[in-house]
Amino acid sequence: MGNIKDEYWVRQITVPQAKPFILDLHYAKRMPSVSYAYGLFNSRNKLLGVLTIGKPASNNLCIGLCGEEYASQVYELNRLVVLPDLPKNTLSYFVGRVLHKLRDTDLIIVSYADTGAKHHGYIYQATNWWYTGQTKERTDKYTPVNVHARHYDRTGKYDYLRKVRTSKYRYVYVPNKKLRKEVRGVIKYPILDHYPKGDNENYTLGNRLKTTVLNKKTGEVYQE
Repeated sequence: MGNIKDEYWVRQITVPQAKPFILDLHYAKRMPSVSYAYGLFNSRNKLLGVLTIGKPASNNLCIGLCGEEYASQVYELNRLVVLPDLPKNTLSYFVGRVLHKLRDTDLIIVSYADTGAKHHGYIYQATNWWYTGQTKERTDKYTPVNVHARHYDRTGKYDYLRKVRTSKYRYVYVPNKKLRKEVRGVIKYPILDHYPKGDNENYTLGNRLKTTVLNKKTGEVYQE
């Protein structure tokens, strides 16, 4: 096996190119908002992985990170999926190359590692993101599988159900060096010295991560 830089390369791709990886392979099984999409290719020009960045669904998240002045610059690394059995460090090379390509932008990128999926964010740790703590576990309005929360049923049909949103580790990266210094002085969360550690649990490509649901009438908690 040669050098990863010689075996693989990264370039921007279209949303339609990224879509099969996101819908067929990623555990969320739904399309997020995508403003930037990048692909990992081998020397035979085969697409091996996809990374997408888009505006978070919540504007409060954008404001809460660095204040209203910077809210329009806050984006989320919302999907990262690669084919199995790639050489060690290929994923960190992929993410690192994307961040390098974004070095002249004014983006402030946030991403999350879901404790519910037994993830700790090791890829963000390997590429020097700021770790800014954990979100709190909370519940959201219930929507059936593959229906986004913004499209919830307003008739009250599902009011007795709540989706459990598990705690997530929050990571932040600013590709532009000058902006990075600026953001460090205004970010609303502490930049912590110690990354979270633990055993990761890899998911099987193509399998949807089940949602935890709380039945408020009975107190039952189940997965669907």
